[in-house]
Amino acid sequence: MIARPTSLFALVAFAAACGGTEEAAPEAAVVADTALLSAQAVQIGAFTLAGVTESEWRDAWHAPARLTLDPASTQPLGSVVEGRVLELRVFPGDRVSEGQPLALIHSHEVMDARQRLIASRGAARAADSAAAVAGNAAARAERLLAAKAMSASEVERARANAVAAVAAREAADAEALRAEGFLEHLIGHGSMDGIDAHAAVLRAPFAGVVTGRHAQPGQVVLIGQPLVTVARESALGVQLHLPEEAIASIAPDVLVRFRVPAYRDRTFEARVARIAPVVDSVSRAVEVWARVIGDGQRVLRAEMTADAELIGARGAKVLTVPAAAVQMNDGDTVVVLASRVGEGLLIEARPVRIGRRTSVLAEVLGGVARGDSVLDRGAAIGKAEIAKRRSGGEGADH
Repeated sequence: MIARPTSLFALVAFAAACGGTEEAAPEAAVVADTALLSAQAVQIGAFTLAGVTESEWRDAWHAPARLTLDPASTQPLGSVVEGRVLELRVFPGDRVSEGQPLALIHSHEVMDARQRLIASRGAARAADSAAAVAGNAAARAERLLAAKAMSASEVERARANAVAAVAAREAADAEALRAEGFLEHLIGHGSMDGIDAHAAVLRAPFAGVVTGRHAQPGQVVLIGQPLVTVARESALGVQLHLPEEAIASIAPDVLVRFRVPAYRDRTFEARVARIAPVVDSVSRAVEVWARVIGDGQRVLRAEMTADAELIGARGAKVLTVPAAAVQMNDGDTVVVLASRVGEGLLIEARPVRIGRRTSVLAEVLGGVARGDSVLDRGAAIGKAEIAKRRSGGEGADH
């Protein structure tokens, strides 16, 4: 009778003595809680190995969440005049550039503003001419005074007329600027091609995406009445509420990973941007808002639900294994140790003590050492193979 190896390392030595392949190592050599997988089995199982490593631990906090638009980057745009909506040129989901016309509102106030601008510009030109004439008269009076051909009082009057003319010109220029600014307020910067001269123009204040349309063509609107809402492209974030015990883990720029029902096989990321300054007195939770990063800004939508995990700040170094490597085996928590034997794998279900967990890592308190290799992808298959060998071969004489 051949004595059974009692550990993975003894089994490795036994397999090596038998030539290092499954063909050389008889099935009877495999003991409980171990299995020797052939090269073909390894290929079919698509196993991947990961090391038991020492890394800085980060606490993780799970919470339901929802996607929201950042109010600081979202702007409802209201009508700048009282009038009738001629056109609404955008719909929710449309991307717009800065200064792009979004809505046209018919209003006589626009024509009144144009007339005031024309009149004020005419008045400014007249005042400029009058100031030039008064200035020339004052200069001539100075020359005549020097030639003793004009009295000092007449020169003083000429000087006063010149000063008054300059003041009138400045006032006319200011009125023209005010009229120009008011018309610009009504029609904005940019091309007026194809736009009714009576129309006030609502333009996009920044490049972004339209998230709401609040009026219809033909509708009469008042000043300030919302017409459309525009959000910046980077305005999407994930909002979650965490228990007050998590506050020590929350800090600006901390990572949040989350999944949404629409993309079950994808994990998205966000970075904490805002943390509520108070804890809710009823729920004892703190509100956190994290800005979505990466392609999530492009494919996700506001008001989606999400399952989120906040990854806290770095802490002390601990032994860790991938979360997927931790398995349950007949009530025991195990990892599947693995080592190469030729083209195959020698695996062992090793009981371990697990501490904290995240969706990515698990803290190991005992049972393995740094540098050990464990099955990561395919750990469940490896555990099942060990269980099959245990039920089929345990107790046989070798």
